[in-house]
Amino acid sequence: MNLEPSAVPDMDDLLNQVRRQTEEVRRIQRSIEAMEVKGYSRGNEVTAVLRGDGRFSAIDIDPEAIRRYDARNLGEIVQEAVNNGLQKLAEASNAKFAPVIESAKSLES
Repeated sequence: MNLEPSAVPDMDDLLNQVRRQTEEVRRIQRSIEAMEVKGYSRGNEVTAVLRGDGRFSAIDIDPEAIRRYDARNLGEIVQEAVNNGLQKLAEASNAKFAPVIESAKSLES
C-alpha cells in the first residue's frame, strides 16, 4: 500500500482536533451539571426541580393537590413531574452535545 504524503493526515493536526473536542466535551459537561430544569405534572400541581447531575433540588406540591388526591394518585402526579423534568434534562443535554457529535462525524469522513 503506497500512500502519497499529501494523503496522510497530519498527526499533530489530528491530535489538536482531539484535544479541542475533549475540552469542548468537558466544558459542555460542566455547563450541564450547572443547569437546572423544572418538570411539571398535568395541571402544574407538582413541580420537580432537577440539577444537571440528575439530582433533585426541590419537589413542590400544591397544597390543594394534597387535599384533593389520595396517596396513590398523588404519587402518580409526582412521577409525571419527575419524568417531565428528566425528559427536559435529556433534551437539553442532547442539544448541547449535538455540535460536538456532528463535528466528530465530520472527522470520520
